[in-house]
Amino acid sequence: MALLVEVGWGGLVQAPATITWTDISQYVNIAQKVTITRGAADELSDTQPGTASLSLDNQDGRFTPGNSASPYYPYVRRNAPIRISVAITPTRSGSAPYPLAMLADDFDDDRVNTVLWPNNYGGATETGGRMRVPVTPGTNAGFLTAREWALTGSTLTAKLVTLPGANGSSSAVASMWVNSTTSGTRLGWRYNAVTGQISAENQTGFFDGTAVTFTYSAIDHVWLRVRESGGTVYWESSGDGFGWTVRRTLATPAWVTSQTLTVEFPTARTGGTADYVEWDLVGATVRPRFYGMVNEWPVDWEGLSSSVRITCTDLFKRLNRLPALRSMVAEEILAQAPLVYYPLSEDSASTSAGDIGGNGAPSLGISQSGVGGTLTLGSADGPPETGEQAPVFTPTSATVGKWLSADLGPQFEDSTLLYLCFEAWFQTTVTGRCIMGVHSTDLQYQHLLSIGAGGGLQIEWTSDGSPLTVEAVSGPTTLANGAWHHVVYDQRAGQVWIDGTLVDSTLAVPRGFYERVLHVGGYRNTRLWSGSIAHAAVYATQSTSAGPTAATHYTAGMTGYAGEDADARIQRLARYAGLSSVTIWGSTFDPIASQGPGGSGVVARMREVEATESARLFAERDWYGLAFQSRDVRYNPDPASETFSIAYADLETRSVELADDDQKLINSLEASRPGGATQKVTAPASILAFGIYDPGALSILKTSDNSVLDAAYWRVSRYANPGPELREVPIEAYTMPSYLDILDADISNYFSVTGMPSQAPAASMRVTVEGYTETIGERSHLIQFHTSATNQDSVWVLDDPTYSVLDSTTRLAY
Repeated sequence: MALLVEVGWGGLVQAPATITWTDISQYVNIAQKVTITRGAADELSDTQPGTASLSLDNQDGRFTPGNSASPYYPYVRRNAPIRISVAITPTRSGSAPYPLAMLADDFDDDRVNTVLWPNNYGGATETGGRMRVPVTPGTNAGFLTAREWALTGSTLTAKLVTLPGANGSSSAVASMWVNSTTSGTRLGWRYNAVTGQISAENQTGFFDGTAVTFTYSAIDHVWLRVRESGGTVYWESSGDGFGWTVRRTLATPAWVTSQTLTVEFPTARTGGTADYVEWDLVGATVRPRFYGMVNEWPVDWEGLSSSVRITCTDLFKRLNRLPALRSMVAEEILAQAPLVYYPLSEDSASTSAGDIGGNGAPSLGISQSGVGGTLTLGSADGPPETGEQAPVFTPTSATVGKWLSADLGPQFEDSTLLYLCFEAWFQTTVTGRCIMGVHSTDLQYQHLLSIGAGGGLQIEWTSDGSPLTVEAVSGPTTLANGAWHHVVYDQRAGQVWIDGTLVDSTLAVPRGFYERVLHVGGYRNTRLWSGSIAHAAVYATQSTSAGPTAATHYTAGMTGYAGEDADARIQRLARYAGLSSVTIWGSTFDPIASQGPGGSGVVARMREVEATESARLFAERDWYGLAFQSRDVRYNPDPASETFSIAYADLETRSVELADDDQKLINSLEASRPGGATQKVTAPASILAFGIYDPGALSILKTSDNSVLDAAYWRVSRYANPGPELREVPIEAYTMPSYLDILDADISNYFSVTGMPSQAPAASMRVTVEGYTETIGERSHLIQFHTSATNQDSVWVLDDPTYSVLDSTTRLAY
């Protein structure tokens, strides 16, 4: 086992595809161990942010923040991306020809293993924990095995650590080859230092006319692999040694299946100056353990010896630090990157309205026409599912009163060379008034959205300063009915949406330019709005239309997306947090009630959905992403799908715990939903036997009373009389033949402990993983699994011998 600790100096943890990782494994003080925590203590607790802690040798000051002599300066800083993995190298067994997957070397002892590499040449060495092969003008060098290997149904893997430079050479190459018995007939990977390209090759006579060549990437091509399976050879690359991308495929050449092979890592250079290539972890299988960020780099001294003990946290640290969400309408608008966005949700003491689009637009000030009329911010209820207040415009007449306006400045003027899209919510009972408009400073270009005398929407415009042309929009003529309405006008598409519905797609209104003066609730002293306006936004696009997406914001404001399934809601909330990667597990997802109003953080909102669904939400351990598991992931586990099984005698038995207490007992539960009934479910037999165990009222985001009742029944039926269970299962995984399988175990996976002592309630007990604490040391990997009884999630199946036993497994799924 090799420990892999990598830091993305200068990278952004939230953009893993752009991070170039640096291996700092050699500086980890493994004697002080690496500790990682993940998941929850049990199935009734929330999963916690994952953590990692480890100590680094800082004798040369490379991990000291602000040290300009550090090779990582100035990026030794808080929140640096970090990932931790283990690389498992197999032991060769059996007799030749051996499968190539057994060719494994971590090069950690700085001595060439002459059993694996008996034919090295040209000064190739093992240095600094890596295979080092000189790239010297006029001299070939390389690592070379004996002829005792087979690629059929197997794999050759290696990590390309240090690239040779061009160094003035006309040719400089480093390769990884699987060699046939015929000189020059081989397949593998080849790096050309002069061109900076890497190629997947199948050579005959030292040449491949159809090689697949591409520019080398220190992000995507760190790991290289050649694999044969089912008559096809695959060339694959990876950035982390775990997730692989196929770069080339080819029908397996006949020699691959008929010959005993060698493996070679050769180099060659013509002219220029010498350097070397470094490879590592040949034959390793990588299992990610942690992905997150370093919280701090505290430097400690003991005499003149320096170390840094770092603690790290997964993506929940970043998510938990985000500001409270705004309303769903606001979040949807912001996610679309508006040019300017005025929610108009300031309180009644405000005398201006601010832009929150982030592009530095000035605030809208109150303009006065004539004498009289009022404009009061924060004095009316906004769109139904925003929970926000909106301004009230009360003019004395169409030309006497107040409206909002601002000169947005040159930055906005330049953006109007693109196509504009306007969005707003409005409420009125008066026709003939202006919702919003823009114009150039010389009034040559003008565009307005207004309500015509007949109660329909109209667009007014000019492109030469002449009187405004009025273009009536098809659609409803009842927009002055006092209800909230939503409008989107897209210049590029020539389309208008009202209340989420496309009503006109044949508008022939020319686009305007240099329009930088914005008016809301009136236009240049006329057509002053009577009523309320909210969420006024302007988008600027070139090759796409903003309108179709903006039109969907009507649903956000009217229903808060009530009724969308839980998996869709989690993905929506993740998008608000700037998180694009959400892995969905399972298929049973109920409709979720509105979360339209703002005020709480994104993690709190996600936890509401998780609790509503009896689901599981946690951070990925190999990527900056979330996983969301439906409750049905745990239904009726198939014994054939166990992650692994282990004998009780192989556990670290001093820490094994069998519990049968009342910690999880629930036999009375009152549940409700927003706007619905409050209902109660009890388990009378359990109450009679143990007394009342009520965890307190359960409020969940279901959309029907029946769904609430189902959720309450699900909880009570599972915990009215929970049986004995193993809650802690400690395993020294490194010594187990099933080490890789044990490392694959994650939240909601399950395994069996067999051969239980005679005092146990059963000879074999199956448990579900809720979380774990792992401690990695020298030739040691102790994993303390936090577990629950798998049968708590069993559900009834008609006529099934296991899952239709009366009073035992007749719990209904929901």
